[in-house]
Amino acid sequence: MKAFILAAGLGSRLVPLTHHKPKALVPVNGKPMLQNLIERLKKQGFDELLINVHHFGDLVIDFLKDHDNFGISIAISDERDRLLDTGGAIVKAGWFFKGKKPVLVHNVDVYADMDFVQLLHQHKQSKALVTLVTRDRVSSRKLLFDDRNLLKGWKHLQNNEIKWVGKPVPGVVERAYSGVYVASSTYPDLIRRQGSFSVIPEWLDMAARASIVGVEHNEGLWFDLGSVDKIKEAESKLKMRSKN
Repeated sequence: MKAFILAAGLGSRLVPLTHHKPKALVPVNGKPMLQNLIERLKKQGFDELLINVHHFGDLVIDFLKDHDNFGISIAISDERDRLLDTGGAIVKAGWFFKGKKPVLVHNVDVYADMDFVQLLHQHKQSKALVTLVTRDRVSSRKLLFDDRNLLKGWKHLQNNEIKWVGKPVPGVVERAYSGVYVASSTYPDLIRRQGSFSVIPEWLDMAARASIVGVEHNEGLWFDLGSVDKIKEAESKLKMRSKN
């Protein structure tokens, strides 16, 4: 099974921790968040990983070498010369999506306590191009889905800005993106933008031409690890769970 870990971000919300290291190597419960994610993926049977790097990318590469790639196949998508954001990263990594296997895409600064194998199964069963994992959580930005869980738009709650996939759709459900999705092998080929760009506007364009579905995951633990305070909250809850 294949997974692409998005780990190239600057980690601006984690300053000063990211003054001298990439956010992927910021510790959570005593281990770098990248290591925590790799170990969870490996435990579930993922044996082909791709990790993109930019900010202090050489430290990530050295870290993986020092750990012998954790005993699995790990390749690097090198963005040290230019940060490509969540959309451009997919275009550059298009080669990794080739073949028959769908690819799990996971932000490094997210902890998602979920069955990724079951998620891949759901994706295959739906025959969607992309399956977005959503969660009922507080967020200023929400994805909009119809009664068939098809992506129909995006909403910024603070200024009430809405971007639709085509015409406005009544009765949509607002759900927050969780930082995890699964994509079929043809996904990068359908992306029209080039350079550095966010993937969300591309999803909205793509949803007019292909099936992008949302699945809810409200069970288990989920954490945004993008700030110092949120890491502390995650560590506290993870330690409590380990005691029970």
